[in-house]
Amino acid sequence: MERRIPKHVSIIMDGNGRWAQARGKERVYGHFEGVESVRACTEAAVEEGVEYLSLYAFSEENWNRPAAEVETLMGLMMKSIENEYETLMRNRVRFVVLGNRERLGAALNASIDTLMEQTAGNDRMTLVVFLSYSGKWDILQAMKKAAAELGAEGVQRLGIADVDRYLVTAGIPDPDLLIRTSGEQRISNYLLWQCAYTEFVFTDILWPDFRKEAFRAALDEYARRDRRYGKVK
Repeated sequence: MERRIPKHVSIIMDGNGRWAQARGKERVYGHFEGVESVRACTEAAVEEGVEYLSLYAFSEENWNRPAAEVETLMGLMMKSIENEYETLMRNRVRFVVLGNRERLGAALNASIDTLMEQTAGNDRMTLVVFLSYSGKWDILQAMKKAAAELGAEGVQRLGIADVDRYLVTAGIPDPDLLIRTSGEQRISNYLLWQCAYTEFVFTDILWPDFRKEAFRAALDEYARRDRRYGKVK
């Protein structure tokens, strides 16, 4: 029997700091190593036929981290974005960034826009990176957008399915599988609306050690799940 592949896999990339500290290094060293895991999982997702891979890279709450770490992370993200063009084009991967981008610097936003435009025609897989994102923020901005467009009476007529088009993920299917690394078992204000029927896989592996083999193991676990969506089979 052919293995069932999730259409959309999302990952909460956790454990970079702990990975570095366990090696006697600064926390930011783990973030640099974590970039290699991003590359490996992106390649594995393409190879396995996943259509959407999304990564929780930086939350709204992460702005509260020490200023030096935030600055390093922003610099790393810019460098990574600029370095991934050839890999994305070779694998025909479309690149998308979602979140509260008003909080990002002008240079980073410019790099994001450039790569999104360059990869817009790629059709093998979509890589979604969530930057300055939180689920509560997403729902709030959706409410404001709907109210501005529809008015009070129009909002009253909204159905559950109508809400999707006001979220930043409009047009992107909800995750079938959410993976969180590092042993933590929570979703940390991530895709709160979109994960209503998502399958969760929690692993003790720290993100810098999460490579292709671990990604495929998570897909194997997903394939064993019986997704009923509240129905009886």
